[in-house]
Amino acid sequence: QVQLVESGGGLLQPGGPLRLSCSAPGRTFYPTGWLGQAAGQEREFVAAIGWWSGSSTYYADSGQGRFTISRDNDKNTLYLQMNNLKSEDTAVYYCSADRRLEFVRAGRGDYWGQGTQVTVSS
Repeated sequence: QVQLVESGGGLLQPGGPLRLSCSAPGRTFYPTGWLGQAAGQEREFVAAIGWWSGSSTYYADSGQGRFTISRDNDKNTLYLQMNNLKSEDTAVYYCSADRRLEFVRAGRGDYWGQGTQVTVSS
């Protein structure tokens, strides 16, 4: 069983930076990623990374060039650096993990955190 705990959400002004963290208390080297769910909408892929820090990274078009996903396996933590935030980035962001990277990207991962709210508003 993989436990995931997100943190770092909050209320931000447009244009600001924010870093989300996802910690896994137990050791896990599964591919992991972030998915966001805006109010009234389906959960959507944001970014994903393979099982080690040098793995390939993948981004949704909406975050390309603004978001950076990374991981530190020594700290069992996944990060999402979000820059130049826009109002449309407002969502609950979930961390997800699975043995299969494609499942993470598809929102079908076996393991999920509880989510952290990001609100971008002036």
